[in-house]
Amino acid sequence: MPVKIRLARRGRKKRPFYHIVIADARAPRDGKFIEHIGSYNPMTVPATVELDRDRAYEWLSKGAQPTDTARALLKFKGVYYKKHLMRGVAKGAMTEEKALELYNAWIDTKEAQVAVRVEETRKKKEDFWKMLSGEIKPMKKAVDKEAGDEFRATEEASAEPKIEAIPELAPKEVPVVEETPQPTEEETPTPVVEAEKPADEDPEKK
Repeated sequence: MPVKIRLARRGRKKRPFYHIVIADARAPRDGKFIEHIGSYNPMTVPATVELDRDRAYEWLSKGAQPTDTARALLKFKGVYYKKHLMRGVAKGAMTEEKALELYNAWIDTKEAQVAVRVEETRKKKEDFWKMLSGEIKPMKKAVDKEAGDEFRATEEASAEPKIEAIPELAPKEVPVVEETPQPTEEETPTPVVEAEKPADEDPEKK
């Protein structure tokens, strides 16, 4: 039976909440599942992930295939790191005690990073509500005077027009075109218009 590690959606519209479950690949997304091993809430900052690492590792070692999102969550919680260390133990690269020591140290570091992020988010939210209530005033950004002077100097330099030297061109010889003299009115010959001859009379009228 193909088994997958995947998410089952819960929560209301536009407020999703997911359960991390072990389910048959042929079952519908929100249908029956074999085991519930954790939860995932993407609406918090940072996202809240609760996971039974030991059960997730056991199912992963048995061949359960996680979906893309579930794989990212397992990596975030250190399940794949534990699998990597246990592979080293199986090959004789380290002892199991050493592997567990590295794994626990990694978990402690990761949890500390998440705790710092949670505290930063809480502090930002608290300052935001205090600013809305008027208890504290919004901080003004410090002005970097040196950067401003450098910016103004750059603007002034770019505003000055740049005059480029025009290379002197050798004078070209212009061909002389002789003009043909136009005849004046006095010189213009008057055309001779011949008088029209009277038409011959019709011989029949004689």
